[in-house]
Amino acid sequence: MSSADWDRCEPFIEAALEHAHGTHSTNDVLKLVIKGDAQFWPYFDAAIVTEIIRYPQKTVLRFWLAGGNLDTLLEAEPEIINWSRRWGCEGVEIFGRKGWVRALKGYEPTSTIMVKDI
Repeated sequence: MSSADWDRCEPFIEAALEHAHGTHSTNDVLKLVIKGDAQFWPYFDAAIVTEIIRYPQKTVLRFWLAGGNLDTLLEAEPEIINWSRRWGCEGVEIFGRKGWVRALKGYEPTSTIMVKDI
């Protein structure tokens, strides 16, 4: 990852984090990427952050944050999924707003995440 890529794409990540209910800052995300706990996928007009989640019975790729041009994000999906297979991923999870259900083909909505500040 180059600092130029991060600087260019940070606004895309920041926009995605606006829907994360204050769980992370862009600096937190950068630290996770540098540490290797998350993967940063920079594109000219978009960015994606993924995580590999190792459940007891299955390893999956989680698309965690995505922002920027929707067409670019959708075109990036096959490349990222192919990469994840090399790391042993057997499935994909996406945590996102309801609008992603319409945009993504082949995915099944399985649960609802609800949040409440206390």
